[in-house]
Amino acid sequence: LSAVDIVNFREVKTEREDNYDIAFVEGSISRESEIPRLQKIRDQAKVLVALGACASIGGVNCLKNHLPMEEALKIVYGNDAKYYNTIPARPISAVVPVDYYVRGCPPVTAELLKVIKALLLGKKPEIPNHPVCVECKIADNVCVFERGMTCLGPVTRAGCGAICLTSGRYCWGCRGLVDDPNVDSEKDVLRKHGLTVEQALERFKIYNTYAEVAR
Repeated sequence: LSAVDIVNFREVKTEREDNYDIAFVEGSISRESEIPRLQKIRDQAKVLVALGACASIGGVNCLKNHLPMEEALKIVYGNDAKYYNTIPARPISAVVPVDYYVRGCPPVTAELLKVIKALLLGKKPEIPNHPVCVECKIADNVCVFERGMTCLGPVTRAGCGAICLTSGRYCWGCRGLVDDPNVDSEKDVLRKHGLTVEQALERFKIYNTYAEVAR
């Protein structure tokens, strides 16, 4: 904190400035009014970082993209739907260029600090680009496929320390895909354990609907 000056953080301070060296933006884009606001932030910031799953990959908000927007509003707001507006949700990279990402739901504190330190030193942050499976093996976990569950770890970007799997769950894919995921390997694993691609895709949609719909 002694190395940075927070000039705009509306949840915790009323004073603000509009010139940023680094802007951290969280949340997905789900209203038209958010687009020009984000574009203005991009114009004012030397570096823009997407913070968290919603900003990075669209996240859970994008589940509504499977419905007509009028229907989504009616489900959420009922008879008051007419007072609200919405658009198909999307990550901020669908609207403006993003320089770096701090992924996950929630984002990992240690990774956020690592990114901030690297940017302060003028370096490119080193972000993992290997599957969660690597961290799961390091943690000496029993593969969840062996326990009869479907997991997105083979194609999801690491960096979380396999926290969900170590806690007895499975990988939800909240950090998005690794670059060039080994899809054939994932299919082989699913077939080996009597699972289908459709089962994996249903789970993939929880955080990655934007990528799935865009595909």
